[in-house]
Amino acid sequence: MKRFLMVIALCVMTFGVSHTLKAGDFGVLGGASFTGIQDVSKGLTTGYHAGITYKFRLPAGFAIQPALMYHMKSSTVDAAIETKSRLDMNVGYLELPVSFQWGPDLLLFRPFLDVSPFVGYAVNNDFRTKEAITNTVKTWKDDWGGMSRVEYGVGLGLGLEIWKIQVVARYNWNFGPLFNSTGDITSTEDIMNNVKASATDGKNFGGVTLTAAILF
Repeated sequence: MKRFLMVIALCVMTFGVSHTLKAGDFGVLGGASFTGIQDVSKGLTTGYHAGITYKFRLPAGFAIQPALMYHMKSSTVDAAIETKSRLDMNVGYLELPVSFQWGPDLLLFRPFLDVSPFVGYAVNNDFRTKEAITNTVKTWKDDWGGMSRVEYGVGLGLGLEIWKIQVVARYNWNFGPLFNSTGDITSTEDIMNNVKASATDGKNFGGVTLTAAILF
């Protein structure tokens, strides 16, 4: 809860002081996400994100750049406990990251360090199971029983800005739990409840994002 409140406070403060900042630039962004669930997923799965952004320029190489985007986070779980099934998870979030940047302006380009707290709310999901022996496939969508829809965390990365084009690579930690502490997953396979039992102690989607932005 303390982490959640700190992330919210950082996001709100950014917009609260925006009238004191120098003029900035609107932009669009998008990119690839490579995500998984800590100690549950065997590897990272490819997703995507896209949205709009605004860069506030500050003195001494600093900048603040909030964004509003749709972020599809994915994970694959193989041989989940006794079911011996494969589970493909896709959860889409409406996400608000706030990028705090610092880097020297070298005229032709600007490298920068990036710290990005974020909050998000899940708006859709899509799950697919495949039984290893019979190859039986089952799918279900937008089932929120037992799942947490609010997420929050922070990203840390490096970026490069050339004229009006930015490229940023971040590693993202998600501090919010993926599942509620109470309540069973509804109308799904036991595999989801097995994943829920494994994703304890605040485990959630984490991984790397590669983002390109065009500023206007």
